[in-house]
Amino acid sequence: MSPHDILLAVSMGFAGAAVGGTLAVAIGRRVAAARLSAADRRANAANAAAEAFDNALILIDDGRPGLVGGSEALAACAHALGGIDAEPGAVIAALAARGPDHALQLDALFARGEACAFEVSGPHGGVSVEGRSAGALAWLRLGLLASEPAGLPTAARLAAFIDAREDPAWIAGPDGTPAWANRAWLEAVASPSLDEALDKGASLDREADALARAAASQGARQEALRWVSLPRGRRALRIRAQPLEGGGAAVWTQDVTAMDSAGETLARHTVAHDLLLGQIGDAVAVFGPDLRLAFHNPAFAALWELEPAWLADGPSHGEVLDRLRQRRRLPETIDYAKFKAEELARHADPAPSPQAIWRLPGERTLRVLSQPHPAGGLTMLYSDITPELRLKTQFNHLIQVQRATLDKLTDAVAVFGSDARLTLHNEAFERFWGLSPEMLGQSPDFDGVADLCVPRLHDRQFWRDLKGRVTDPDPRARAPMVGEVTTAERRIVAFQSRPLPDGATLVSFADVTDTRRLEGALSDREAALDAAERLKREFVGAVSHELRTPLTTIVGYSELLERGGEGLGEPARGYVAAVRTAARHLARSIDNVLTMADIDAGELVLEIGDLDVDALLAAAAERWAGEARAAEVEIAITGGGETGLIRGDALRLAQVLDHLMENALRHTPAGGAVTVSAVRALGEARLQVADNGRGILFHVQAHIFDRFSGADGGASGLGLALVKALVELHGGWVALESEPGAGAAFTCHLPEAGQTPEARPELF
Repeated sequence: MSPHDILLAVSMGFAGAAVGGTLAVAIGRRVAAARLSAADRRANAANAAAEAFDNALILIDDGRPGLVGGSEALAACAHALGGIDAEPGAVIAALAARGPDHALQLDALFARGEACAFEVSGPHGGVSVEGRSAGALAWLRLGLLASEPAGLPTAARLAAFIDAREDPAWIAGPDGTPAWANRAWLEAVASPSLDEALDKGASLDREADALARAAASQGARQEALRWVSLPRGRRALRIRAQPLEGGGAAVWTQDVTAMDSAGETLARHTVAHDLLLGQIGDAVAVFGPDLRLAFHNPAFAALWELEPAWLADGPSHGEVLDRLRQRRRLPETIDYAKFKAEELARHADPAPSPQAIWRLPGERTLRVLSQPHPAGGLTMLYSDITPELRLKTQFNHLIQVQRATLDKLTDAVAVFGSDARLTLHNEAFERFWGLSPEMLGQSPDFDGVADLCVPRLHDRQFWRDLKGRVTDPDPRARAPMVGEVTTAERRIVAFQSRPLPDGATLVSFADVTDTRRLEGALSDREAALDAAERLKREFVGAVSHELRTPLTTIVGYSELLERGGEGLGEPARGYVAAVRTAARHLARSIDNVLTMADIDAGELVLEIGDLDVDALLAAAAERWAGEARAAEVEIAITGGGETGLIRGDALRLAQVLDHLMENALRHTPAGGAVTVSAVRALGEARLQVADNGRGILFHVQAHIFDRFSGADGGASGLGLALVKALVELHGGWVALESEPGAGAAFTCHLPEAGQTPEARPELF
């Protein structure tokens, strides 16, 4: 793409952000402008776009600002800022002087290409500022803030407002494809930018896209409720698509999960309540505020022997009483009118009525309760309390509940009474011991059951001890017991006994063989890993000790030969220097391996203290000055000497700088330069080592901090990995900026206060 193409694309992008609602028109203009063949017409179109929207467009190339278009708008902005010169540099300086935050944002734009957007108030008006980057170029769009109507935000502030919403919002084109999306939308589709999301065809919800297309094509607002997967979980979103003037649609979402869940919960509770009332044995009838029957359970119809079709018509409470009286199913009374009036008077009493006892013909007795319904009306409960029926119902219900509960358990459960007879067991008990209901029916006592189980569990003493806990009346002997035994098939069985309140004893069995084997395997694996780690540390320590002694001798003699070997020829001197250099490299590699081993084992302890960052940089540059001279590389220190003190381990941070300096010198050709700098910002100190060498290939950058990934030039491949580990021990992180052929810059972000490894926060 030519410079004129870039100029046109950036200017039209700023124009599109300013008009917001006319996004489709701006896109159409951009496409049309891109098809112009002449470079002059493209530049004129960019200038015209800036003038048309009363904006000034400034290009910053290599730190030099230049006006691209909108000279009148620039003059108006200069006047608003206090009548300064209408020059790009003067205006930018005035913007930075209006506040430290503005200066930081502009520096970030020019230095690192970070986008910015803010507003500046001047003596004669306000100026809106929006910055973007394109490759190595930076762009600024300046415009006057409109004074009328009061309170309306600029496009940038409105976009920032929408971008701050927790719920997704976006602007879609006529085909439903997002043309702009807020941060919540990008997080929902797991994409860092809209362009990347569009490239991979990501979508928040296909139905939402269809809703946007329908709103754009029909020119009418569309709305729907959709369940969508978001980073915070699956949520119910109410989606509204509003057509925009000029085409496309604005899509707004609202999280209504709580409301939707509340409605569903209420509906489920209502259904569950009705189902529950339908399952209970007592007769239940609910009369609405109009005194008509709104609900009844099957027990109600069965109790009074009323026709389902007649009940389905919703008769009134009075009609129900009349029909029951006709069929002689109400208590005999002399004054039926008074009885009926008293029953209907329950609807007027907001408090629950005391229970009433009805003695019916046929020697049946009912207990009648009334309760105001929360939705209005009255709930009537009729319970048959005839002694024989009640006892039989309670007994059957208890047995059914017990059996159903035990049959759902996976553990084998049996209940023995105080007389040692088997009173209850579940299906799992039969399967566990390989028994049938007929076999258990023939041997209901404990001894008979034990005889059936002995073929799988031969330990007779176990069964005698268990019988003692079942039959011994002493509470101490019947205390709860748990344990494990081994069966004839070498299976491990966990058992427990629990005394029950009625004198019975519950005994359960569970096969835990697989669980114990897994626990054993995990224990063995953990022991093996510990032994391997210990062996590794011992091996590294032993090898380092064995290597250090001869290395010390080699380095000492090589230095002695260099200083006193006047009789050596020039080639021999070179050999001696090579031996000394190789020995030092090997010693440094051993130190790196030992340090990394200590970090892996969690045994490296930082000695945190106050340290002067500028002195740290100067010392590092001095240590590598000789290497730089030999490589014909210049070392420069920048930062002004005003970084001050931070908390950290001076020795380890010096080690970090040494590795970065070594890496920079190794990859910088003769005549190049290595720059060491430090800056304090946002509660951290940033130490940077940059070079103008051959740079790092893009596919290598992703693994540059991995161990042994960068082993070249005689290095061990642990240098950059150690840099990352040591900086992270300080609670910081390391960043890399590099392009092939353009050098590399490693930046260490260190907290000012410093941190110990125990207090280091999770970074990801």
